[in-house]
Amino acid sequence: METPIKQQTWGTRSVSYWITFVLALGIIFIGLRFILQPYDGAVGYGIPFSNEYDAAYGKIKGIRDIFSGIVLLPLLFMRMRNATAWVFTMSILVPVGDFLVVYTTNGAGDLEHLLIHGITALVMVANSFLLFRTK
Repeated sequence: METPIKQQTWGTRSVSYWITFVLALGIIFIGLRFILQPYDGAVGYGIPFSNEYDAAYGKIKGIRDIFSGIVLLPLLFMRMRNATAWVFTMSILVPVGDFLVVYTTNGAGDLEHLLIHGITALVMVANSFLLFRTK
C-alpha cells in the first residue's frame, strides 16, 4: 500500500546534498566575514573599499550572503530536493553577477577574483544538474 506522501530518498547519501550544504555554509561564512571584517571581505571579493563609508555596503552584502546560505538549510534538512534544486539554481545569478561586477570594475586582468566567482558559478551549475537529476 502506498501512502499519499512518498518517502524521500534524497538526502545525506547524495553528493548534491553535501555540495549544496557546503556551499550554503561557505556563503554564510563569507557573509559573516563581510559583517565582522568588511574591509577584508571586500579585498577577498575583489573590489576593496575606497573610503570608510563603503563598509556599510559591505555589511549589506554580508546580509545578502547570509540569507543566500540560510534559505537553503531548511530545504536541505527537510530533504526537499525539488525546492532545493530550484532555489539553488536561481541563486547561480549571484556568482555570475559578482563575476560581472568584478570584470566591469577591474577588467580581465583580475584573473584571481574572476576565477573565484566564475568557478563558483560553474560548480553551482554542475550541482544544479545533479539536484534535478532523477534516478
